[in-house]
Amino acid sequence: APARRGDAGALPPRVMTGRESAALSIRFARPDDVRLIRQLIRELADYEKAPDQAIATEDQLRATLFGNGRHAEALLAFEATDPVGYAVFFHNYSTWLGRAGLYLEDLYVRPHARGRGHGRRLLAHLASIAVERECLRMEWSVLDWNSPAIGFYRSLGAVAMDEWTVYRLNGDPLASLAAEARVGDEP
Repeated sequence: APARRGDAGALPPRVMTGRESAALSIRFARPDDVRLIRQLIRELADYEKAPDQAIATEDQLRATLFGNGRHAEALLAFEATDPVGYAVFFHNYSTWLGRAGLYLEDLYVRPHARGRGHGRRLLAHLASIAVERECLRMEWSVLDWNSPAIGFYRSLGAVAMDEWTVYRLNGDPLASLAAEARVGDEP
């Protein structure tokens, strides 16, 4: 099994050069960061014009990011002590490759800290985690209207998977389909 970094393990700080104006440090989030993570998630939801959809509570985030059956991991980025961004990711799996991948759920840099290379640094750290854990790919979704992000991702060499369409089943349709599984189950 691939090695996993510890939850509280700090990634080495990077000194930035050129137009980048401050040192950036990135570390794995800890349980006492949940309030900050929730705030950053709300900021991302506002940016994505969906503030009413960011309904996760601090307790839910604590359980799913740090509980026994955690579902995801988070990185936090700081300029000195100022939290400037975050990334949330989890592992997916490719049957064709027979290997895990890394799926980036959220990537967000606060507006006052954009243009300093922080998004690239967060993605570089995620890529290093993917390589360390022997993942063969890293994937994420981007809103069609988010042209700054699309241009940024293309500049990294990321390729849009235009031949694939994401489908989502949630709410009542999800519950209805799940109920069908119980109809023929053995007692």
